[in-house]
Amino acid sequence: MKLMLHVAPGIVRYPVIASVILETGALLNIERASIDAVSGEIVLEVPQDKCLVVKEAFERRGVKVVPLEIPVIRDENECVHCGACVSICPTSTFRFEDWRVVADSGKCIQCGACITGCPQRALKLVLR
Repeated sequence: MKLMLHVAPGIVRYPVIASVILETGALLNIERASIDAVSGEIVLEVPQDKCLVVKEAFERRGVKVVPLEIPVIRDENECVHCGACVSICPTSTFRFEDWRVVADSGKCIQCGACITGCPQRALKLVLR
């Protein structure tokens, strides 16, 4: 399962991820990160069986955690299968199959590149 972490100012310099790994014993994979001197946004892949304890451990440390259960939604009425998302996606989430664009949502890292690149505005990022 994927979790998006929003790291607030004041805790960005603390080794939050390392401390959660040590506490929970979960193997975490950083799929995307954007961190500056005052805040950050990180997408992690977390083993399903450890997801709840990892989420709670981050929240105790002041990190806002958003589960990314459904990565990108495509509006089939708007999609014209042009392939813009295929060409721009850094993880090959989208591909052509019989001249239609199909998605493997398990590869998505919620970077938003496909959303900004879609000329039809047929894609939306779902954050809960």
